[in-house]
Amino acid sequence: MAEHRNTILAIVLSLIVLLGWQYFIAAPQIERQRAQQQEQVEAQGGQAPQVQSTTEEGAPTVPGGAPATAAAPVTREAALAGSPRISIDTPRVSGSLNLVGARIDDLRLKDYRETVDPKSPTIVLFSPKGAPGAYYAEYGFVAESGASFALPGPDTRWSAPEGAALAPGKPVTLTWDNGAGLVFSRTFEIDENYLFTVTQQVENRTGQAVRLYPYGLITRHGTPETAGFYILHEGMIGVFGDEGLSEVNYGDLAEDGEVKPEKVDQGWLGITDKYWAATLIPTPGETFQPRFSYVAGADNFQADYLGNPIEIAAGASGTISSSLFAGAKQKSLLDAYQETVGVQQFDLLIDWGWFYFLTKPMFFVIDWLFKVVGNFGVAILLVTVLVKLVFFPLANKSYVSMSKMKLVQPQMTEIRDRFKDDKAKQQQALMELYKKEKINPLAGCLPILIQIPVFFSLYKVLFVTIEMRHAPFFGWIQDLSAPDPTSIFNLFGLIPWTVPAFLLIGVWPLIMGVTMFVQMKMNPTPTDPTQQMIFNWMPIIFTFMLASFPAGLVIYWAWNNFLSIAQQYVIMRRQGVKVELWGNLKSTFKRDAAAGGKS
Repeated sequence: MAEHRNTILAIVLSLIVLLGWQYFIAAPQIERQRAQQQEQVEAQGGQAPQVQSTTEEGAPTVPGGAPATAAAPVTREAALAGSPRISIDTPRVSGSLNLVGARIDDLRLKDYRETVDPKSPTIVLFSPKGAPGAYYAEYGFVAESGASFALPGPDTRWSAPEGAALAPGKPVTLTWDNGAGLVFSRTFEIDENYLFTVTQQVENRTGQAVRLYPYGLITRHGTPETAGFYILHEGMIGVFGDEGLSEVNYGDLAEDGEVKPEKVDQGWLGITDKYWAATLIPTPGETFQPRFSYVAGADNFQADYLGNPIEIAAGASGTISSSLFAGAKQKSLLDAYQETVGVQQFDLLIDWGWFYFLTKPMFFVIDWLFKVVGNFGVAILLVTVLVKLVFFPLANKSYVSMSKMKLVQPQMTEIRDRFKDDKAKQQQALMELYKKEKINPLAGCLPILIQIPVFFSLYKVLFVTIEMRHAPFFGWIQDLSAPDPTSIFNLFGLIPWTVPAFLLIGVWPLIMGVTMFVQMKMNPTPTDPTQQMIFNWMPIIFTFMLASFPAGLVIYWAWNNFLSIAQQYVIMRRQGVKVELWGNLKSTFKRDAAAGGKS
């Protein structure tokens, strides 16, 4: 029948979209892009070159990573203990500054832990050279080829005041004298969140003018583990003036080589993970040359910039300042830095995707509701109700049309019998009947189709926003961004058996499957055996498929099904149409019982 064909068309279409997304976009990248490579220890004792090859304009480039050796990396703790340090302690981060190289290379995020267990270790963002997964930020100066004076490099030992410690409102100034008339100082400041301000000053006592180029770099040793989804970018990232957002994957950078956008005076660049990022923020209005590079010998990925030269006359001093963001990609915080520091499009650190015009509003509404009710799961339930209200006129019209189609079933059957040997006349007569009764034969597709963009926008929000990470609902759901951890195949934990991933069919996926089954049974049972089979198997297929999706998404789908059932029931009753639910359920189980008896 027409309404069955329309319903099946809508379900098959949504299934194709979901399966296509899961298996042709997400699944090929579900494995790690590359096993995490072990970092090799930096060459010890050798002074890194102060000036690299020059550009076409004569300006030097930013120093890269040191050559790797055959030695194995030491532990993070051993690497930290191997150099003098100044502690960093704020309400949200802890760590230390390395006096060797004046490098920010030890940073932990106090608010975030590796798992939902409150006793699990806090997230490590930065780690020092020599440790596995070394990752750090560094600032300095380079000079043009032929310069005879010494500059501080990655192995330079800086001096610090006795008992110095970096904290909000308590900056730390490091100094180094090259012994030939240049005195360098580097002042570090940090706010109560994740923003460092680094001010470099050079005092010139040489008796002649000095020309220096300031730089900043973020280096990551080895290819890190990534979430491995095409819908999420992890790697090099930046915004460069009118060019806007630039994203470069680790593999593409290693294979294709250096990426060097045009010079700009607005923007930022760095390295992003799923939830964390480290970005260099040159002073807005100051021209800089951004660059992404990969040093194969050292296996280093690097984001860096080279600023315009500063001229320091004899007896004078020069100063330049910039910022470093190193922390969690919290939307409200990125917006605040965009306003207060003037960081261009800083919220693009969060990968909102191509459908940002849906994803952003979805996040804003959920986040606002969370602040009202205090639970992201409840906020998702309320968003589902709001979505239902927004689409109510469309869905209402659709259900009314479907109800009218049921009322004219006798006339449709009569037309099919009358023109059973002439399909063209049969379709023409049916179209005339639809027109007369003001019925839209495609109305059955709309209730399912209209939720697909909402589904994907919610999926994106749950997947990429840190606000959803480890966000609990009730009971066993302690992380809405992760799949339901229970499984029917070990009786939801009663049997001590580790269930394979493909059999993790939890409570909420089962609820979703049951509500989908009930919704489909609201309509008369199709007479065609193929249609019956599709109707019976579709909820099972969706249950298995959505079991691996974030629990918040499955909760949304189940709640949406329940609301749709209630809405369709009310509308059908108002239209005088018999609700076939109980009869269809009874007939389904009777057929199954009869089939079982025969076998």
